[in-house]
Amino acid sequence: MNQPDEKFTRQTITDILPLTPSLFSFRCTRDDGFRFTAGQFARLGVRSERGNLVWRAYSMVSSPYDEFLDFFSIVVPDGEFTSVLSRLKVGDELLIEKQPQGFLTLDRFGDGRDLWLLATGTGVAPFLSILQDFAVWERFERIVLVYSVRTQAELAYRELLQELTTREYIAPHAHKLVFVPVVTREKVAGCLDQRITDLLNNGRLEQAAGLSMTPEHSRVLICGNPQMVDDTRKLLKKRDMQLSLTRRPGQVAVENYW
Repeated sequence: MNQPDEKFTRQTITDILPLTPSLFSFRCTRDDGFRFTAGQFARLGVRSERGNLVWRAYSMVSSPYDEFLDFFSIVVPDGEFTSVLSRLKVGDELLIEKQPQGFLTLDRFGDGRDLWLLATGTGVAPFLSILQDFAVWERFERIVLVYSVRTQAELAYRELLQELTTREYIAPHAHKLVFVPVVTREKVAGCLDQRITDLLNNGRLEQAAGLSMTPEHSRVLICGNPQMVDDTRKLLKKRDMQLSLTRRPGQVAVENYW
């Protein structure tokens, strides 16, 4: 039972989908009062083996309009949080803080023609939520999703990406999406095979997307490995693309909650 003075609600795991030995997605119930903007994250809580509550930030994969919440997780060996989370079963309890957080949202940008979504690993989660929001399709002329993983098996949510472009409210705009999969440790047909930073440096990323990344037209959201986020941000700064701040609108927004 949720208590009015608690900062979290008690939700129930309704579905778990193992993807690889170290990756899984899961779904839980959603409190009626929980509202979020596509791209934000929630702090999830579990009780550790020692009995204390442990909290971690997880971006919502699901749409702000879904009646459930979807999340994407990696299993960290001996991790205090994910070792517990990965053992949860359907019907188990999950705590979710009432207030969502994060600024990896479209309102970071006041203008822009093309939207670039650069993700590594589970950092793709907020972009899947954004792509389920009609606002992004209506606003931008081109949307480029760059999704980098180590192995082909880690390329999650391919079915969701294919399905969402057939949805009635998205289908007329589906031509705007350019999906650029990247697999760095295997040769996979149709996928680029270098790190995002290398692909930016050598021009292969823009060539694959058929689009140039420029301060004038491009707005870039970055989420994933902290080193990738930092290195990519520095590369874009050299292109005169700055972090978008409240006091100074720019072309780049990042999320790093590792």
